[in-house]
Amino acid sequence: MARAWHLKSRPSGMPTDENFELKDIDLPQLGDGMVRVRNRWLSVDPYMRGRMNDVKSYVPPFQIGEPLEGGAVGEVVESKADGLAPGDLVLHMSGWRDEAVVPARGVNKLPDLGVEPQKFLGVLGVTGATAFFGLLDVASAKPGDIVFVSAAAGAVGSVVVQLAKAKGMTAVGSAGGADKCDFVRSLGADQVVDYRAGPVLKSLAAAAPDGIDVYFDNVGGDHLDAAFALARNNARFAMCGMIAGYNDPNPASFRFIMRIVAARIRLKGFIVFDFQSRMDEFYREMGQLVASGAVKAQETVVEGLENTPDAFLGLFQGANTGKMLVKL
Repeated sequence: MARAWHLKSRPSGMPTDENFELKDIDLPQLGDGMVRVRNRWLSVDPYMRGRMNDVKSYVPPFQIGEPLEGGAVGEVVESKADGLAPGDLVLHMSGWRDEAVVPARGVNKLPDLGVEPQKFLGVLGVTGATAFFGLLDVASAKPGDIVFVSAAAGAVGSVVVQLAKAKGMTAVGSAGGADKCDFVRSLGADQVVDYRAGPVLKSLAAAAPDGIDVYFDNVGGDHLDAAFALARNNARFAMCGMIAGYNDPNPASFRFIMRIVAARIRLKGFIVFDFQSRMDEFYREMGQLVASGAVKAQETVVEGLENTPDAFLGLFQGANTGKMLVKL
């Protein structure tokens, strides 16, 4: 019998174990154009918190009593679809469970890039593509730019730091605590801000005394305000996420937001799926960077379907370095 995690109730603030329930599920009969997939790896990501609220967004909210969804890599064990055979490894969105029956149009066969399959949930998946397109396209980052990256020890941020260095930029990353700051330095960051050691603005001013050209925002809150304060003229902000406010009913206010006008700051929000038609370009360039060692994948792996909610909650408690994954 297949099993899946369900949303038992909607969280108020930080989710707890009480919001989740692991239950047996019946899989539908395999029809034409369908595949049955046994999952090997599951992704948990901060955006999933927003889907637990009953609000309109760029993806529909999770429904109470229904299985949760998320990125997964699995092995095809049965197929009635052309081009997919048992043994093929595929990427799909029926995560938070051990098995799924899905339409072939909802899966992507993993390209042969000579890497471990879980990399397609991280550096060669949505995570890496978010960093790649956010930095180079949305923020129009170029060689010589000073780039500030919040949550630089996290999944997306750690890739942004490495991309910035590979493309000839100065990288300043923020992280919480000495160990994570050391990790960000090991990625090649020129300067690191420890947001637990004191006010972000003061630390960023010391790390980037000439200001910043690009801010890649994964946090919001005081990090975003510090970026406003230190932005150089015509700075570009790639607004990827604001994890500081996901569980906070009273988002932070911004002292320095008026600098958007004076410094002609360009802020642009983006969703990685905006770039779906350009994934071949991403695989080609990022695949080369990974193969050369210019970009390395860092993963935090939690074992077992039973521990998926713990892995998810760990994202909001600083439990991950790099990409958080669940191995089945």
